[in-house]
Amino acid sequence: MGFKRLLASMGAGGASVETELTEANVVPGGVVQGEVRIQGGSVDQQIEGLSVGLQARVEVEGGDQEVKQDIEFTKQRLGGAFEVKAGAVHVVPFGLEIPWETPITTIEGQLLRGMNIGVTTELEIARAVDSGDLDPINVHPLPAQQAILDAFIQLGFRFKSADMERGHIRGTRQRLPFYQEIEFLPPQQYRGLNQVELTFVADDREMDVVLEMDKKPGLFSESSDSYKAFKVGHEDFRATDWAAYLNQWLADVGGRRNWL
Repeated sequence: MGFKRLLASMGAGGASVETELTEANVVPGGVVQGEVRIQGGSVDQQIEGLSVGLQARVEVEGGDQEVKQDIEFTKQRLGGAFEVKAGAVHVVPFGLEIPWETPITTIEGQLLRGMNIGVTTELEIARAVDSGDLDPINVHPLPAQQAILDAFIQLGFRFKSADMERGHIRGTRQRLPFYQEIEFLPPQQYRGLNQVELTFVADDREMDVVLEMDKKPGLFSESSDSYKAFKVGHEDFRATDWAAYLNQWLADVGGRRNWL
């Protein structure tokens, strides 16, 4: 029996863990519900700890190239130690809060290319940690975020891709160690643009919206007017015509830079 327990602590004949999400569709500031099912192995086992968290695959600059890194950006411990009997099933329900800054992964039912966010599960057994698979979640925009996204579409912009980059945007309320950039391709009337990058940094009251123009080579020099940041409240965003607001910014910069 002692030998079997040793094998179990190393993963042979030991407990297995599986996480099931009740609903994979969430919004920033919401809660993802689910349960962790622990299937007992061939022997009784003492579980020292169980936790769930959120993980994102983020781009990190390293020398002359960018590498991908998995970052766990929130974690929740589910109770204390407990025992799982051989062959028994132990079910632990959970509700994991989604940070307000969590990047958007899905817009109007379409997965944003480059987004990889999901729920992780860790089971601690006899000083070993067994990490389960990543269970993807679909993070939909908040209404205020959707209004900005809709404005770009109304102006004729098209989604290109999105990424998550490790780092911090100065002057924002950012707390996570990474941020998202959503990239748009411009319509013909903004002929001097290569793309526009959009970042949301939200909390429970409002959000910072950060926009950056990516010019076509040779059309205008680097300048602060190709970067814009402003705040939008979660409750009062409807008071602004966002398509007109964005078009005015683009027109002002384009007029000064003589590419419209």
